[in-house]
Amino acid sequence: MEVNYADGDAKLMQALWPIPLDVQRYSDADDSNPVLVRAFTAMRSLHGKGESEFFYASSDDLISRMQLPEFSSLLNFIAGAVQNLAKQSNSQSWPAGKLLMDLQFVGCWFQIQNGQAFHDVHTHGNCSWSGVYYAQIDTAERRHQHPALGKLNGVTRFYGPYTQYQAGAYMDMGNSYLQNNSIDIQPEEGMLVLFPSYLPHKAMAYEGDKDRIIVSFNVQINSRSGNQIHPYAGA
Repeated sequence: MEVNYADGDAKLMQALWPIPLDVQRYSDADDSNPVLVRAFTAMRSLHGKGESEFFYASSDDLISRMQLPEFSSLLNFIAGAVQNLAKQSNSQSWPAGKLLMDLQFVGCWFQIQNGQAFHDVHTHGNCSWSGVYYAQIDTAERRHQHPALGKLNGVTRFYGPYTQYQAGAYMDMGNSYLQNNSIDIQPEEGMLVLFPSYLPHKAMAYEGDKDRIIVSFNVQINSRSGNQIHPYAGA
């Protein structure tokens, strides 16, 4: 089969419903991360008695419980990064003109992981954007030396939103663009990863000299004049 496309036809192709995924690096990480790690470790010692030795997740009200300037600075950095990503992602969707927006953290927590513990595939609810910030983890060179986990040691894996439809689905060269349906983010201390809350993801098994310590969060962005952009259909 031979397929030819005229220049005019090629311009009709559209890539609809893109999946924004953003990676940023926190410039104050070297100073802030040690303080945050000490605070999280102390909180786990106080509240995590009887929990697993290799995995701990705090409650999601961390913002109201942690009053450290280093944590406040991190939240400001995260809020700015989410705001920029949301603005870029909605550039063709938000109405023209000045919009008054409120960005709200509706959940924030930390997790500590080691001993090949992992966090299985999940999504986040009650928000439009979510993210993960790596406060502490072994270097990639050190992690990749693990005899069993190798390069997957401690990575965050994201799955395409169509993954659930691929089990038993027909696959050929016509839809080969769907077959590479996951991406692995190699974490680094001070790295922030932002993603749509609906995107399935997983913290792969981790084992290292340092605990893998992350901050996770959920964010809502609401317009003060209401969130309706398109008119409702008639009843």
